[in-house]
Amino acid sequence: MKKIVILVSGRGSNMIAIADACRRQGWPAQIVAVIANRPDTQALRDASELGLHTEVLDSTGATDRAHYDARLADLVDGFEPSLVVLAGYMRILSDAFVDRFEGRLVNIHPSLLPAFPGLRSHQQALRAGVKIHGATVHLVGRQLDGGPIIIQAAVPVLAGDDEQSLAARVLRAEHRIYPLAVRWLIEERLDFDEQTVRLRAQSGESQWLTCFDALEDEAVALGADGTDLRPVNAPCVSGAVR
Repeated sequence: MKKIVILVSGRGSNMIAIADACRRQGWPAQIVAVIANRPDTQALRDASELGLHTEVLDSTGATDRAHYDARLADLVDGFEPSLVVLAGYMRILSDAFVDRFEGRLVNIHPSLLPAFPGLRSHQQALRAGVKIHGATVHLVGRQLDGGPIIIQAAVPVLAGDDEQSLAARVLRAEHRIYPLAVRWLIEERLDFDEQTVRLRAQSGESQWLTCFDALEDEAVALGADGTDLRPVNAPCVSGAVR
């Protein structure tokens, strides 16, 4: 049984999506701890309601990042995790922490990396005038938001979108792809070659997801050859594309 540790800072909706998928799909894994850097996070309350073990290592006033991350790494290591999942963890991790969990540390970023790394990715996308935005699950490396990409989801940018509406659409896509990526890692179905990640795919699986109907939260996986795997009656985008 693989062990998963999840690091959170805020609401933790991706943590809930991963925990729910783990339980419903019967992964050969257990979430052994949800660790927050703030004691007042919604994620901690939700994790407790799900019956998950929680820990807090408060980063308030922690000005020495190396010292704090060393303490965090020791706390995480105490659970002997196979995988460390960042689910809205808002601190930039030190190189020492990243190196310690190399190959076992995974993150989701709300953009189609390498586009729009860092903060305010939805604002960046709107200012750039892109027509497609999305989310990326990737292994964490020393470069911010620069690790090998596991899976991406694309959503349309619609006329009239603001940061809030676009963020909500992307978040729904995140809840689909993050559990997928974590499961693939747990099941050891990914092959890594420097920056390239290849999935040993089963029927209908793909490393990219296109959310065609952003308003109704319909999504469709496309095959590796681009084949549309939607049911024939699945809706497409309703509304003008930005």
